[in-house]
Amino acid sequence: MNWIDWVGTVAACLTTTSFIPQAWQTFRTRDVSGISLGMYSLFTVGVALWLVYGILLMAWPIIIANAITTSLALMILVMKLRYR
Repeated sequence: MNWIDWVGTVAACLTTTSFIPQAWQTFRTRDVSGISLGMYSLFTVGVALWLVYGILLMAWPIIIANAITTSLALMILVMKLRYR
């Protein structure tokens, strides 16, 4: 793995890990009142597009990070639609 891959891997780990506490709290409390449906919809589509971009480039740090984040964001988006 070259230094560019290391930078991408560290960035992917940090951004994905930073999303986990919010997702965990939302799953635990089922409180979605503070979540904007518009923002989360755009965010989820954006992260899904990053996933597609990573797949097209075969860039594993981008693929793994965005697969995890897309999954979490979709779960929160479903909760927002279900519990509003």
